Amino acid sequence: METTTETTKPEIKKAFAYLRVSSEGQVEGDGLTRQRKAIEAYAKKNGFKIVQWFEERGVSGTIESADRPAFGEMMVALLSNGTRTVIIEKLDRIARSVAIQENTINEFQRKGFELVSVSEPDLCSDDPSRVAMRQMLGVFAQLDRANIVLKLRAARQRKKSATGRCEGRKPYGTHEGEQDVLNKMRDLHAVGGNWETISAALNTESIKTRSGGKWYPATVRKILVRK
Repeated sequence: METTTETTKPEIKKAFAYLRVSSEGQVEGDGLTRQRKAIEAYAKKNGFKIVQWFEERGVSGTIESADRPAFGEMMVALLSNGTRTVIIEKLDRIARSVAIQENTINEFQRKGFELVSVSEPDLCSDDPSRVAMRQMLGVFAQLDRANIVLKLRAARQRKKSATGRCEGRKPYGTHEGEQDVLNKMRDLHAVGGNWETISAALNTESIKTRSGGKWYPATVRKILVRK
């Protein structure tokens, strides 16, 4: 008498993926592609299905997570559709600030969500030794960003000393044709338009950014809140 053995398929776990790059140059480069490949490889190896991707384009890691459009959209989705896990490439994609990093992880833990870093898969637990290691990595990420800022500032100062001038990147609105676009942004914002609706309106009208690309909410925000 033959016996048959049933094979149980491994459970597929649903997860969101969060990606972030901090400049337009990174948007057009391989930053997002690199993060996506790393997350896809991890998900395949560990039995996750990425059901939605959230991409933060041109947003600094020092901006509070609550002020990031894609992150806010992701949190709403986490609270509403049953997915409880978010996969990121590295912790510095969540933040380049220790305070923001820890606040974000604590918020996930309070809400019962799981944050998984592909490069540091066991650092988001509440084990004291892992918390200490995670915070140390956060310190180094914050230090790295601060050093980059200092190097850029020093380079501008050297140029100014050598040439007597260093204008840096001119604000949006100073190049030909930009003032009309800037006025359109301000008009839309004045009647209640948010960063998402303003960027969508500009893209619908085929208006390009200074670099010739698409508009993203974070880019609009950066321009309109400029001091």
